[in-house]
Amino acid sequence: MTYLDHAATTPMRACAIEALAKHAGAVNPASQYASGRKANAVLQEAREQIAQLLGADPVEVIFTGSGTEADNIAVRGLYAASELDRVVASTIEHPAVLESVHALERTGAKVDWLSVGRDGHVTDLSALDTPAAVATLMWANNETGAVQPVEEAARRAQAVGTPLHVDAVQAVGRIPVDFHALGATTLAASAHKFGGPRGTGLLLAQRSPAPQPVIVGGGQERGIRSGTVDVASAAATAAALAEAVGEMEAETARVRQLRDHLAKFILATIPNAVMTTQEPALPGHAHFMFPGANADAMIMLLDQQGVEVSAGSACSAGVIRLSGVLEAMGIGPEEGMGALRITFGRTTTAEDIETIKALLPDVVERARLV
Repeated sequence: MTYLDHAATTPMRACAIEALAKHAGAVNPASQYASGRKANAVLQEAREQIAQLLGADPVEVIFTGSGTEADNIAVRGLYAASELDRVVASTIEHPAVLESVHALERTGAKVDWLSVGRDGHVTDLSALDTPAAVATLMWANNETGAVQPVEEAARRAQAVGTPLHVDAVQAVGRIPVDFHALGATTLAASAHKFGGPRGTGLLLAQRSPAPQPVIVGGGQERGIRSGTVDVASAAATAAALAEAVGEMEAETARVRQLRDHLAKFILATIPNAVMTTQEPALPGHAHFMFPGANADAMIMLLDQQGVEVSAGSACSAGVIRLSGVLEAMGIGPEEGMGALRITFGRTTTAEDIETIKALLPDVVERARLV
């Protein structure tokens, strides 16, 4: 099998599996007896390690059930904590953010949208110069890999007192992240994107303003995310993040070289191919459009030959339609319905690239006949 969909998920690292197994028997970390205190010590150690790796304080690390949950808590919770009714968001956010914003809009929020150009980058941040209840801008797009100007967004939002949420699900573990240096109010991450367990997310949240809870209960995680924390998953997440950050510099150079090699081949070999991914971008993202081709057909043809890629977001219930991200970039169905996202990670080899090079020209040609 040739797996080239690391933006969707990346295989669990051995260190994460070991941590998960080691602490699988941990009891409730809120318990007062000895085994509960032991579980809590493991949890706090994981929290401290993650904080150090991401430039945050341990108290700012909130464990959630997913990156989607972290995004929801941040956007909805910061809005609920404000007396304003204005929201600023980009048009290319992940559905976890977009649907949260739309839900607020249905309850009376006024939304100003940050648009993007055909290169997938937000350039006009002027909407951030007016105070809002919450603003949100993703660090890197999950489909095109385009890295957004989050540092400037944080400065402009901070200047007028607007809390800024950054969806960094695609960024954490792939590019350096320093929460305090960034100056955002909240930041979301997802463990399985950097080799941790699925079903575990992270929300970095400043002490103030803090998001109001979306769900209420026992008051765990500063009252922001109630529910018993999975100690084993927290430890596995910390282990995976530590390894990802430790190898980041070398991996960035390696996967960028693989990506650029494949891109050069595709653009020189396949007629009318377009590389949607434009710098600045994540090093392991390669998004292409093959006008006239059918994305569903390309995915199935490649899958039949053991190559796994995607059409874009893996969070659209298996429905292949024109991506909302591409639509926001001004790309029409003729190009956008023939989109493929090929993403690389630590398990990607030069042999994987040769495999897809040997198959893709014929696959695209056949998919253009569908």
